[in-house]
Amino acid sequence: NAAHTFGDDVVSFCSRGYQQQDAHEFMRYLLDHLHLELQGGFNGVSRSVILQENSSLTASSKCCINGASTVVTAIFGGILQNEVNCLICGTESRKFDPFLDLSLDIPSQFRNKRTKNQENGPMCTLRDCLRSFTDLEELDETELYMCHKCKKKQKSTKKFWIQKLPKVLCLHLKRFHWTAYLRNKVDTYVEFPLRGLDMKCYLLEPENSGPESCLYDLAAVVVHHGSG
Repeated sequence: NAAHTFGDDVVSFCSRGYQQQDAHEFMRYLLDHLHLELQGGFNGVSRSVILQENSSLTASSKCCINGASTVVTAIFGGILQNEVNCLICGTESRKFDPFLDLSLDIPSQFRNKRTKNQENGPMCTLRDCLRSFTDLEELDETELYMCHKCKKKQKSTKKFWIQKLPKVLCLHLKRFHWTAYLRNKVDTYVEFPLRGLDMKCYLLEPENSGPESCLYDLAAVVVHHGSG
């Protein structure tokens, strides 16, 4: 089936004691715990043995989080390639990071409060958020990269590529913007397609993927309503 799933928005709901919890955190906790429990009973092999056996896998084939692949990673698991380049000597560092969902910032130019019926001003789209996530970024002074060639922390750039797309793609819109002293809620409306979200342009090797394997249809959205 060429059409898969994407979607998630920040949501909070109350537990006993009126303590708010984040639905994204709950989803990750549930998936991570299911993944670990499924590994624990994998063909009667202990979790520690599975972790040792998988330590020899190559980065490009390691589509698992904390050990062997399970039905959780088979459905939700993808792989990011993280490229960091030293701006002083040009040394490039690459690493592969497995993921169960992608957390997307809302670009700064769209963070001003905008009502649903407001016509003036640009509309933020899901593609804007994905583009911001994968664009080349120069790291600031608080995130200096430890260059192994220069033997010191240097200014650098960072870029994400998607090395492998999951069957079900969960996207988390980050609804809080942190500054040095404040946490601000981002109320920006984000427009997204109901069908045919094309992820091919964000792939590391798009030529190796069929046109339909990168298309996703929306299955569900979780949205927080109310104050707090």
